[in-house]
Amino acid sequence: VVRPRIKTLFKRETPENLWVKCPDTGQMVFHKEVEANLWVIPGSNHHMRINAADRLKITFDGGYETIALPGVTTDPLKFRDEKRYIDRLKDARAKTGMEDAVKVAVGEVDGTLMTVAVQDFSFMGGSLGMAAGEAIITAADTARERGTPLVLFVASGGARMQEGILSLMQMPRTTVALRRLKDARLPYIV
Repeated sequence: VVRPRIKTLFKRETPENLWVKCPDTGQMVFHKEVEANLWVIPGSNHHMRINAADRLKITFDGGYETIALPGVTTDPLKFRDEKRYIDRLKDARAKTGMEDAVKVAVGEVDGTLMTVAVQDFSFMGGSLGMAAGEAIITAADTARERGTPLVLFVASGGARMQEGILSLMQMPRTTVALRRLKDARLPYIV
């Protein structure tokens, strides 16, 4: 006769994300408390990293309209190091659920219509590639067309090396788009 193990019968499973450890102080804080405090640790005021979807959710008053972004060539240079660039993109898309590092939306912030672009560091370090550049340009053009301010939440690891010079060309392209926004006398906040 094998006796049942009573201890394992009543064992409770605890969720993985129940507690958050503060990187500054090492303090353990209840996950819901950090989330309610907009991802800032209450004791130390350490700002935690948040993804693009959460950033948009806490920025806008209620709902928001996601702006469709233009498609770009996936791997124009056929780059390969330890892994093919296409495989790196597939992994990043599966991990984050995003097409690329920047997400753009329009909605109200304290009753004012605003265009917001958010870079997500969890998508390949938020690096600026052709798709991210197009997203920022689209955000600036959307703000100009709708007459709204543009707010950009930046979390970038620099230019995306897998796209070489095409990635570097996004810096002057985005500068031109932001210059057009300035010429339209609309605010741009980073």
